[in-house]
Amino acid sequence: AARTATAARWAMIWGVTIRVGMIRAATATPPCFPMHGSHALLRLVQWLSPAFPTGGFAYSHGLEWFVAQGEVTDAASLEAWLRQILTHGAGRQDAVLLALALRDGADLDALAQVAAALAPSAERLEETTQQGAAFARTVGALTGAAMPACALPVAVGRAARGLGLPAVQVISLYLHSFAANLVSVGVRFIPLGQTEGQAVLQALHPDIAALAARAQAAQPDDIAASAFRADLASMRHETMDVRIFRT
Repeated sequence: AARTATAARWAMIWGVTIRVGMIRAATATPPCFPMHGSHALLRLVQWLSPAFPTGGFAYSHGLEWFVAQGEVTDAASLEAWLRQILTHGAGRQDAVLLALALRDGADLDALAQVAAALAPSAERLEETTQQGAAFARTVGALTGAAMPACALPVAVGRAARGLGLPAVQVISLYLHSFAANLVSVGVRFIPLGQTEGQAVLQALHPDIAALAARAQAAQPDDIAASAFRADLASMRHETMDVRIFRT
C-alpha cells in the first residue's frame, strides 16, 4: 500500500512537471533564426515598422530644407521629390547595399564601410549610422544575435539574411519604410492631410516595386546615386537657424 501511494505521488509530480514543461515550451519566445513563411514576414514587418525604435521620425533626409525654401509645398511636389530620392538618390543606393548584404558570403564589414563612405554629408552619415545602430541594438536584444552597429541598409541585411524571405520582398519593404517615413515628415511639416500623405505613398508603390526588382540582381559596381540637390540640401540643413529634424 505504501509503495502504491508513493508511486501515485510520483506520477502526480511527473504529470505536473510534464504539463508545466509543455506550457513553457508553448509560451517560450521562439528563436529568430531560422524563420520561414508568415512568421518571418511578420518579423521583418515589425523591424521596419514606425513603432520599431530606430528614431526614423527625427530625420527628414534634407526635406525640411526643401520645404523651408518653398520648393516642396504640396502633395504633388512631395511625390515628385520622393520619386527622385528613390530612383536616383539614397533609395536606389540603399536598395543595392541591402541586396548585396542579403547574399550568402557577403563581406558585411566591407559593405558597412562602403555605406559610410558614400554618405555625402555629416548629417546623412549620422542618419544612416545612428538608425543602423539603434536597429542593430534592438534586434540584438530581441533575438540574442550578435548585431554590430553599422549603416542601416547593411544592418537590415545582416538581420534579414536568416529569415528566408525573397530578396525582392525584403528590399521592397525596406524602401516602403524609407518612403513612409519621409511622407510622415511631409505630413507634419508642409503640412498635408493624412489622406493626402497616404495617396503620395500609394502612388510610389510602382516605383518601389520596380526599384526592388532591379536591385535584387545588382552588383557592387551598380552602387551609385545622382540626387545632387538632395545631397546639397543635407549640407545646407546643417546651418539652418531653426530646425525641427536632425537632418
